[in-house]
Amino acid sequence: MALPVKTTDFLQETGGISVFTGRFFKEAFKPRYEISEFLRQCFVIGYRSLPLIGLTGFIMGLVLTMQLRPSLIEYGVESQLPAMVGIAIVREIGPVITALIFAGKIGSSIGAELGSMKVTEQIDAMEVSGTNPFKYLVVTRVAASTLMLPILVMISDAISLFGSYIGVNINGITSFPLFYTQVFNNLGFSDVLPAFVKSFFFGFAVGIISCYKGFYSNKGTEGVGQSANSSVVISSITIFVIDLIAVQITNVLNLN
Repeated sequence: MALPVKTTDFLQETGGISVFTGRFFKEAFKPRYEISEFLRQCFVIGYRSLPLIGLTGFIMGLVLTMQLRPSLIEYGVESQLPAMVGIAIVREIGPVITALIFAGKIGSSIGAELGSMKVTEQIDAMEVSGTNPFKYLVVTRVAASTLMLPILVMISDAISLFGSYIGVNINGITSFPLFYTQVFNNLGFSDVLPAFVKSFFFGFAVGIISCYKGFYSNKGTEGVGQSANSSVVISSITIFVIDLIAVQITNVLNLN
């Protein structure tokens, strides 16, 4: 009995991304290394994403603090507000929200850029001229995404905590040293490390999926739009799946 069309498409897409990922690891460790292009992509992917990531982080910390305060006041534990916000941001909310914003901005950009190069035959021209387009276009972007997202997550967490500090002081007065003492006294190694490690996987997933969709784009200009859109959608879903797996692994390790 034949499988449904959507199931077949899903399996083909999954297989294609898996083969593409295998090719990435094969090409990534072979000379010649495109160091200058990698550094340029780090600047484009990391530095130029910083304003949006920073603004999102600040608003996230501020809003989360203002939303939690009434509930904590109701239960008489308002003093635990900095600790709760700090754990929520560092452990879960910061990495996931930052990764989703990253997927929306960088995923769509990479998908559209490589898709445009594919449909205008620039990638084919690179192959004819003797340049390895996979190493120059894909390896550099995936490596830059994998490296830059954890850095952006750390910066976003710091800005979110500052936004939380502002939120705490809207309806009260808490000194800066006291606020951060309460935050970091309640943060453990088991909170920081899993969040930091999974952000590498988030960055890799966004990079590899976006490059795959753009590298194999078709149908002309319509295909470029589809590549950008599907890059964001698939990357976002993958981020949630990775996060779910990471939470389960962390829970098992903590129980042991």
